[in-house]
Amino acid sequence: MSEDLQSETGQDDAVLDGDEQDNAVDPATVADSPFALGASDAGNLDVVLDIPVRLSMEVGSTSVSIRRLLQLNRGSVVELDRLAGEPLDVLVNGTLVAHGEVVVLNDKFGIRLTDVISPEQRIRTLR
Repeated sequence: MSEDLQSETGQDDAVLDGDEQDNAVDPATVADSPFALGASDAGNLDVVLDIPVRLSMEVGSTSVSIRRLLQLNRGSVVELDRLAGEPLDVLVNGTLVAHGEVVVLNDKFGIRLTDVISPEQRIRTLR
């Protein structure tokens, strides 16, 4: 497989031990990455466009004890950390990408995006 990566990128890719791996992404190095898209590489983006991701909307959250959790039943009210009318968080695979508001479309809920988080801001949150 490393031969495949080498032939695609034209560079040697080293396999790192668990101690050597760094999960933080440095925004300055993203543009210099062999995987960064240039104008001529835009066609290669088709490879990842059909990969499914989990899109979820978060109305709010709270912390409860296990005792309180076990006491919940039909009609119970759980207070969340958001005010009514505050925007929802739009998450892709658990990463915040936007904020939005609930709308109803043909008897189904939807979300209207009111603010989209820039890629630079998303990279900063990975640190």
